[in-house]
Amino acid sequence: MFGKVRTPAAPKTPIRGEKPEGGKTVLGPRPPSSAPQAGAVALEEEPKPGSAVQADKAKVRQVDDDKLEKYYALKTRIHRKLVEQLDLNAIDNDDPTIRDQVGEVILSLCEKENVLLNYNERQQLVKEILDETFGLGPLEILLKDASISDILINGPRQIYVERKGALELTDVQFRDNEHLLHIIDKIVSAVGRRCDEVCPMVDARLKDGSRVNAIIPPLALDGPSVSIRRFGNDPINWDDYIRFKSCSAEMVEFLKACVIAHLNIVIIGGTGSGKTTLLNNMSSFIPPTDRIVTIEDAAELRLRQPHVVRLETRPANIEGKGRIAIRELLINALRMRPDRIVVGECRGAETLDMLQAMNTGHDGSLTTLHANSTRDTMQRIETMVMMAGFDLPVRAIRQQFSSAVDLIVQAQRLTGGPRKIVSITEVVGMEGEVVTMQDIFQFQQLGIDEQGKAYGQIVSTGIRPSFLDRLKHAGCDVSPSLFERQVLVKDKDE
Repeated sequence: MFGKVRTPAAPKTPIRGEKPEGGKTVLGPRPPSSAPQAGAVALEEEPKPGSAVQADKAKVRQVDDDKLEKYYALKTRIHRKLVEQLDLNAIDNDDPTIRDQVGEVILSLCEKENVLLNYNERQQLVKEILDETFGLGPLEILLKDASISDILINGPRQIYVERKGALELTDVQFRDNEHLLHIIDKIVSAVGRRCDEVCPMVDARLKDGSRVNAIIPPLALDGPSVSIRRFGNDPINWDDYIRFKSCSAEMVEFLKACVIAHLNIVIIGGTGSGKTTLLNNMSSFIPPTDRIVTIEDAAELRLRQPHVVRLETRPANIEGKGRIAIRELLINALRMRPDRIVVGECRGAETLDMLQAMNTGHDGSLTTLHANSTRDTMQRIETMVMMAGFDLPVRAIRQQFSSAVDLIVQAQRLTGGPRKIVSITEVVGMEGEVVTMQDIFQFQQLGIDEQGKAYGQIVSTGIRPSFLDRLKHAGCDVSPSLFERQVLVKDKDE
């Protein structure tokens, strides 16, 4: 009576195809499927794991950022104690053992900090503090890589490098804007310049001759920006030009004869085309007996001759006074009895003075300027001469140019990165209002390969220059057969 109440069992729903007790097959409803039918609407969705994964990734990033901040704080703290303990100004940086000695001091400071770092982490910390003390901090690892031709810093956390003509992002980072500004100040102060709110743009150079340009806020909106054009300890020479098929051996002999014969040569090209490197190599043909005066914004040229006077421009001081531009140095160089004048780059009013120097007994001068083609060179010259403030007619400027410049050598960076000497052009003279020019050697692009690099061939156009007698009188025996129409260098053999 007080037993369990039995609930009547629900009638068994016959399943389609199943034989009940009677032995007859019943055509009942289909069994429920675990997979939803097409067009069915789910009443309850399972929670998607995406949001949880994103949250986990955010936590990991937060942990990594916290570790990085603690690491930077530790490095700053130890570096500050190192500066307080040692007189870094009295340390001889040329001593090869000094880094090891200071490294021992840094390790002892780490022991006093009692930080939980393994051996590799301690060695990495010591290396970074030594780079901060004796070098340029995070940039040291990039400056030691000989394959890097450009270092481009876009704020403290984004640093690109160029290898073999291609840009790639690196893992190198600065701590913050203040850290990057400190490195910039270290670079520019070494050459007697400054970069601050009053003078937010600066050109400088490193010890190895690499060119540095820096621009900081408020002009740079996303943080300090630095561009470093590398000039390593093993600069490119003429053998490298020939090996890279940037020019032919015949072209090198021809350029050598032109320099020895005191022809005035202008090297043109775009940004990063290799104008300065080409100028440096062409100046190597100047005889050691000549007195050379070089004029540059930031001293990059490394001439091997014994009699060289190097001049460098000076920016204005904090009061906006004392600026010495290329034009003033060029005018002064004319009073220094130079046999050759080499101007790093003509970019303004100094172009008029350079043309006048070439026309008044200073043959054999060399300079570079930005231009996309030999025809564009004339227009650039006209514009820059007008910047001098003299109201000269265009015909007079063209006459000055045609009588001063003998040869135009164009360097170009092709698609995919290869740099080549794409044309060597003679300035013949004037015909009416037009300056006549003729290509002696020329690069012909034939296509782009699988790696996205342009390829082609360098040819002799078949035109013989009009100054061959001038080369012969200078003792340079250039064979006329060199100028017969022929292919000198081919990137790909068929």
